[in-house]
Amino acid sequence: MKLSQLAAKPQLIRIELDDEEIRQTYGEPLEFYVYDRQDMDTFIKLATLDSKDFSKLTDLINSLILDESGAPIVKDGMILPSNILIKAIQKVVETLGKHQKPTITK
Repeated sequence: MKLSQLAAKPQLIRIELDDEEIRQTYGEPLEFYVYDRQDMDTFIKLATLDSKDFSKLTDLINSLILDESGAPIVKDGMILPSNILIKAIQKVVETLGKHQKPTITK
């Protein structure tokens, strides 16, 4: 396989937070978007962040949590509720981990 076959422009993918707590509190799932591919700088930051450094982790994740047009949701002094931010962090890391693995066809 040629490496050029794996190169692609990042695409927005929809992520849904949908557990019992979310449904009870908000009455429906919460959705946001991330790009399925991240630049190397962002990928390295995600891979090397110390889980004890929650401040850096939330700053990085906040830059990845986007609306349907690709604009950051957390900006201009806006913040997400802590419980939602934690769930979003878990989903982003889980989702990007799945999407970063190449699909190899023979």
